Amino acid sequence: MTIFKPRNADWETCVRDSFARQPFMTLVGGEITSLSPGFCDVALKARPDLCQQRGFLHGGVTTALADTAAGFAAYSLMPPNSAPLTVELKINLMSPALGERFVACARVLRPGRTLTIVEVDVNAYGQGGSKLIARMLATMICMENTPDAPQELHG
Repeated sequence: MTIFKPRNADWETCVRDSFARQPFMTLVGGEITSLSPGFCDVALKARPDLCQQRGFLHGGVTTALADTAAGFAAYSLMPPNSAPLTVELKINLMSPALGERFVACARVLRPGRTLTIVEVDVNAYGQGGSKLIARMLATMICMENTPDAPQELHG
């Protein structure tokens, strides 16, 4: 396992506070289940209202789960007074998302001063064990001198 050195001594508090402010993860029931510099696991329990018409976890929810884990894995290595933002992602939905619980496990592949490359595996867990259902490759930008705080919506 690669060992990364965070650029922010208070990285864990910043990541957890930012995650707690994310309304969408609250809506779907997402939670950080594991966190270390350059790594973040985000999980959620299966619910009917998160599924598509055939009973699979919706691809949009799967993608949001992976994107969120990727963003916080990258954020854990960013300097103080910065914020992450996804600039590109590619996801392969590899298997029907059936399970009782879903976990997106993100790991930074290459941290950069401006761009960070992150890979995420999303696994479904159920009575039959676990199954890889998706893999994402994402690029996150570090927006320096941009506090990670709510932005005003303009309509």
